[in-house]
Amino acid sequence: AHKAHIHTHTQSCTANLVGTHNSVRFEILFSLTLKTNRGGRSQNLVTDNVEVMEGDVAVISCRVKNNDDSVIQLLNPNRQTIYFRDVRPLKDARFQLVNFSDNELRVSLSNVSLSDEGRYVCQLYTDPPQEAYADITVLIPPGNPIIESREGQVIEGNETEMTCTAMGSKPAATIRWMKGDKELQGISKVEETYDHMFTVTSQLRFIVTKEDDGVPVVCIVDHPAVKDFQALTYLVVHYKPEVKIIVEFPDGLPREGQNMELSCQAKGKPHPQQINWVKVDDDLPSHALITGPDLYIENLNKTYNGTYRCFAANSVGESYDDYILYVYDAPTTTPIPTTATTTIPTTTISLPEATADSRAGEGAPRAVDHAVIGGVVAVVVFAMLCLLIILGRYFARHKGTYFTHEAKGADDAADADTAIINAEGGHNNSDEKKEYYI
Repeated sequence: AHKAHIHTHTQSCTANLVGTHNSVRFEILFSLTLKTNRGGRSQNLVTDNVEVMEGDVAVISCRVKNNDDSVIQLLNPNRQTIYFRDVRPLKDARFQLVNFSDNELRVSLSNVSLSDEGRYVCQLYTDPPQEAYADITVLIPPGNPIIESREGQVIEGNETEMTCTAMGSKPAATIRWMKGDKELQGISKVEETYDHMFTVTSQLRFIVTKEDDGVPVVCIVDHPAVKDFQALTYLVVHYKPEVKIIVEFPDGLPREGQNMELSCQAKGKPHPQQINWVKVDDDLPSHALITGPDLYIENLNKTYNGTYRCFAANSVGESYDDYILYVYDAPTTTPIPTTATTTIPTTTISLPEATADSRAGEGAPRAVDHAVIGGVVAVVVFAMLCLLIILGRYFARHKGTYFTHEAKGADDAADADTAIINAEGGHNNSDEKKEYYI
């Protein structure tokens, strides 16, 4: 009856013993009644799928709504009876009865392995019989993810390649990448092994910049059996030096007679080992002194004008920065012109001090040249005014009274010669006339 899946309740059992000479005959009469559900309330059999990690405990629950004493049993994926009501025919001690009642049969399975995976059957013996299915899925977490980089050190501007591997999982894991706080997209490949396990490999490629130096790159493995499973590495980026020239002194514009110090600040990875100073298209001044990254020039003069360049180099490459030196005149005081008899009010013309760095090149000298030219023109105009005043006073002193040799009555002479002859001998009779030289 069990194999034919027909289960009954025995209503009566009668045994009659009939004896003859040397034989005994047993007659057992069974009266069996099959429980039916005709005309009764509807019975519903339900169960749930189960996901369990390898080695943990799985619980299967067969539940009946509106049960009327029908028999519940649980079968394994091979259709072998695990529990018939509250009896365990299967000799596997890992199965244990958790709860048995008219409405539920609950069984636990400890130390779950991959071989326990499959479809389990809950049966309710009604007319007709009912079945419900519980699929047990065994989850096997992957091993620790492994990050590998094609090269340990990456040069700025080059492409780097990283791989992350998660082995021996079920089901297959998924892999994500994070660089700093930015998610990157990798290319994943899934391989199934002979024992139905999965190995996932993700490959990531990207161009690095110097800002990526020291930035963490994280491989994140997502799997139902684990959370926050990840591996981390840090980028090591080598880049050319960054060079900047700083004027230590003077604070303002460089002028003749002053001293100057320029400092070459360079940073890179690896740190620059070589720092050199040169003057573009010329030699460094004879008074120039180089001490490490600093250039010191004494007693500036206009012959030192030009472009000074600082070179810095490391194993990645070489970089430089330029400083354009323009030496201005030393500050001077303009004397106030005066005369003995005339006082001319004077106006002091102040040339604006440019505060721009000489590295601006020709732009700063041109702006100051206009001011210098204006000042020179003002001085020339002032000098011309003074000269005119002096000349005016000079010519004023040389005006006076002059007498001519024209005699009175010369109009009566026959000709000019006669008039001159007659006029010789004095100016007694002549009129006084004034002449002016303008």
